[in-house]
Amino acid sequence: MKKVFLIMMLVFGSFGYSQKVSDSVFVKSQNLYRELTVSLPPSYKIDPKRTYPLLFLLDGDYLFDPFEGAIKYGYYWDDLPELIIVGLSQDKERDADCTLDEATGLPEGTGADFFEFIGGELIPYLQKKYRISPFKIIAGHDVTASFLNLYLYKDAPLFNAYISLSPELGLEMETRIAERLAGFKQNIFYYQSSSDGDIKKMKEKITTLDTNIKAVLNPSLNYKYDDFKEASHYSLVLYSIPSALYHFFASYQPISTTEFQEKIVKLESGYVTYLKNKYDILEKTLSIKLNIRINDFKAIEAAILKNKAYPELEQLAQLSRKMYPKTMLGDYQMALFYENTGDLKNAARYYLNAFQLQPVGSLTKDMMLDKATELKAQLKK
Repeated sequence: MKKVFLIMMLVFGSFGYSQKVSDSVFVKSQNLYRELTVSLPPSYKIDPKRTYPLLFLLDGDYLFDPFEGAIKYGYYWDDLPELIIVGLSQDKERDADCTLDEATGLPEGTGADFFEFIGGELIPYLQKKYRISPFKIIAGHDVTASFLNLYLYKDAPLFNAYISLSPELGLEMETRIAERLAGFKQNIFYYQSSSDGDIKKMKEKITTLDTNIKAVLNPSLNYKYDDFKEASHYSLVLYSIPSALYHFFASYQPISTTEFQEKIVKLESGYVTYLKNKYDILEKTLSIKLNIRINDFKAIEAAILKNKAYPELEQLAQLSRKMYPKTMLGDYQMALFYENTGDLKNAARYYLNAFQLQPVGSLTKDMMLDKATELKAQLKK
């Protein structure tokens, strides 16, 4: 299954998800320009007021394409949101960028300059030029994966989410990172990965960090660790990328069959509240404001009907009218309410009202007319 996913990820990498552009930013401390690759989402030009989460990639030379491919694939199935992807080229500067003081484990020299450049120059530049939402992700591999953890040492972290791919952890990071993650009150997302074919001395510190993070009792922390079998230090990257993204954006995904069966249908009440909360959490934690999907409305409708919680159809109809005022969805749900509570006259009236509005999803004008005709025939008997 993993191999199939990887193949599909690469295939979708050739489709037109985004506008890819080259950019550069001037580094004052080094008196030179650093090269960037930027991928803008499909709706970027269509919706000029919309903002998007940022995915910032260290090692952009080789991480950009696999990350972009995974996001294209997830976006195609509406499992991942649109993101602004920025990859920083580090081909020749990588070691200098990640220079740390051996005594403190903190950036020094060119490493300190690079650390300040990202927070003080690069991110502000990107925020000014592109429509970036408050939710920002950073990702890196081995040396750069270690380096990105340094932003967790700040009282107000620069990023909300961290993707650390087989990190070559610096001095005492296996304890320091866990301590930092334990103290944050704001939502923080953290992912790290390794493999059974990884470099031994690196993996030992990674597994120690995993143990320490799992001991953290912080409800604001969203953490996942993958230890891939039969993968190398390099191939684990392709396994890790979709795992990290799908984990971070789990709340974005539409209601699945599993979610429906294991969470929603089992509720005794509060189906509409569950739906509202799902999208409120998405906006609060990931800064993504999204109209409730039609299929999610239908899932909640199905749960209400299955559990005969018919009064909630009125609440659902109110929400539908707010989200899709020109469509027949709200009137259709009101018709369902009246039909299932025995008021066939009002049910027929709402089906006819729905007939005059725009079809949506699987709802059609023929369906509304047929239902109204059927109920009117029953009333004449």
